Amino acid sequence: MDRINREELVRRHNPVVRSFDKFSSLTVGNGNYAFTVDATGLQTFPEIYENGGVALGHLSNWGWHTSPNPMGYEVEKFPKTYYSTFSGREIGFPYMPREETSEEYKWLRMNPHRLHLGAVKFLLTLPTAEPARPENLQEIEQALDLWTGVISSRFSLSGEMVTVLTCCHPDEDMLAIRVRSKLLVSGQLKLAMRFPYGSASFGGSGAVWDRPEAHQTEIAASTDHSVRLRRTLDEDAYFVTAEWSNGALERDASDPHHFVLTSDIDEAELVIRYSKDEQATPLPEFEDVLSQSHNYWRAFWNSGGAVELAGSQDSRAHELERRIVLSQYLTAVQSSGSLPPQETGLTMNSWAGKFHLEMHWWHSVHFALWNRPELLENNLGWYGEILPKAQGLAQSQGYEGARWPKCVTEEGINAPCFIEPFLIWQQPHPIYFAELLYTVRNDRDTLERYQDIVFLSADFMASYAEWDDVRNRYVLGPPLAPAQEIYDHAVTMNPTFELAYWAFGLSTANRWRERLGLSRVDKWDHVLEHLSPLPVSDGLYVAAETAPDTFSGMTGIDDHPTMLAPLGILPGLMTDTETMRRTLKEVVRVWHWEDTWGWDYPMMAMTAARLGEGELAVDLLLIDQKKNTYLPNGHNFQTSRLPIYLPGNGGLLTAVAMMAGGWLGGPDTTTPGFPQDGTWTVRCEGIHKML
Repeated sequence: MDRINREELVRRHNPVVRSFDKFSSLTVGNGNYAFTVDATGLQTFPEIYENGGVALGHLSNWGWHTSPNPMGYEVEKFPKTYYSTFSGREIGFPYMPREETSEEYKWLRMNPHRLHLGAVKFLLTLPTAEPARPENLQEIEQALDLWTGVISSRFSLSGEMVTVLTCCHPDEDMLAIRVRSKLLVSGQLKLAMRFPYGSASFGGSGAVWDRPEAHQTEIAASTDHSVRLRRTLDEDAYFVTAEWSNGALERDASDPHHFVLTSDIDEAELVIRYSKDEQATPLPEFEDVLSQSHNYWRAFWNSGGAVELAGSQDSRAHELERRIVLSQYLTAVQSSGSLPPQETGLTMNSWAGKFHLEMHWWHSVHFALWNRPELLENNLGWYGEILPKAQGLAQSQGYEGARWPKCVTEEGINAPCFIEPFLIWQQPHPIYFAELLYTVRNDRDTLERYQDIVFLSADFMASYAEWDDVRNRYVLGPPLAPAQEIYDHAVTMNPTFELAYWAFGLSTANRWRERLGLSRVDKWDHVLEHLSPLPVSDGLYVAAETAPDTFSGMTGIDDHPTMLAPLGILPGLMTDTETMRRTLKEVVRVWHWEDTWGWDYPMMAMTAARLGEGELAVDLLLIDQKKNTYLPNGHNFQTSRLPIYLPGNGGLLTAVAMMAGGWLGGPDTTTPGFPQDGTWTVRCEGIHKML
């Protein structure tokens, strides 16, 4: 079979924008840094994209801001002690009731928060010198060339055309812009940089523009064609270095955080570097950054996996292929850096820019499956950085090993919350990541590199399981918040998904010891051999042992149907195939779809695929539900509060890789997760099998 023409596959899904649409902003970035633009190619009219749209963020993995804390708020002041049902041990959590609204709680929840690094925009005026409005711009034509990572924009104002190229350096947090227009000479078009204070609010770009007195922008050095700025926000600081091809940069007399670049010819080039620490090295020329972007993205598309659906009879194939291609770009730009990504990536803030470790699986597993394991490793290394804190958290609660936090910043400390500290399904994630990398590489170096996080994760998991003397078994919880977050953490015990994940994690960790020539850990095996079975009621897997009425009660069929995860996300340890088949069919029949989330659909599709239900797998992956909407820019829409949701994009790629490439121990056929009746033509290259 001929190789896939990857350039043709990718470029036929280039997003094209012809108006100011709050759901069509486009992004350039490198995994650690991203810049999102409107239809002008810069951040000229950000107000259009706020309030439910995909905001024009400018975020990085190092850019955080902490509001002043004159009252000395501390997480340690919010302990709540629970008593283990079976051991009676005291366990402390940073708990806060759901209805809590105190300033102390809000400060701890929202600090630190990810910081908007500054707007780069056009100042556009009419011949009358009045500011131009969006409706004054005509002939808008914008495209993101996925193959090169470059946004090309054009529009007219007062009968004159403006063309813009916007790109990002693949290795440095650096933005490069080229503008061509006669309006530069007339003064109707100018470039500008403007810097904000930090915003701790949920949603939006992470910027506050009306507090100029609260932060400082100092000129640390300058020449005729360059400037280095030091930005200070309370106790935080960062640096901005800019170089331009011609013209002059001046500070706005009325705003100390606003700088305007004027040009005396019809072309201007601007390169800007953002950095946590001061850097005095000269910036590259625009053409150099452009060339680096071209080279990186061509290598990205040529070196990873590829799936092509052209020729399929199913009318949905083109849309699925579009989602696949755009999701690869978006997750590389948003989710492949040095930290686990937040759910809205580097485009806009959600939970103060913090990342949810239980979501890390959905963000990053696909990188290894699509033959880009290094992108998974980029943020897997962070677990090693916070390992001492994770060990300290476990020890403080009387456990062994390392307990991974939930919703955190790079520091890895949980803020008080009514549910987050009780979640546990993030605990086996590092074991899953490491095992997936080992199956891709099959080398001792991988075993040695990740053995600490694998073994310490397993130590915690084994010590977390409580012995039930009455029934001679190990149980999980309470207190415990399951992945299906609608249940009371104070009483929930033995959730189905978490039991299966415990079995996977402990069995995998002991296999790692054997591969390294080490003896198995008896405690891990004892927990595994005596772990409570997956709870079943009326022939169906239910959410938890304490929720036998999952399908017959009033609230059980909301949120995530994670009773399907043991045979889907996981390879099926402890699972009975026919019980899972009945459970899947019942979920499809009765579930409250409006209460699901973007990763639920690929999760269900993976369960259907493992059960040999290829047609159902595709139907679930493409189900017509609001939270399975994929916007023109490729983002997975959820709600006006959460207009983008990268776990949905990552989950889609994981499900497609599994359906196209198969899974370990699965059918020895091509594309086993797709329908086998000839309606789908699926060509794939470089896809690794799922665990």
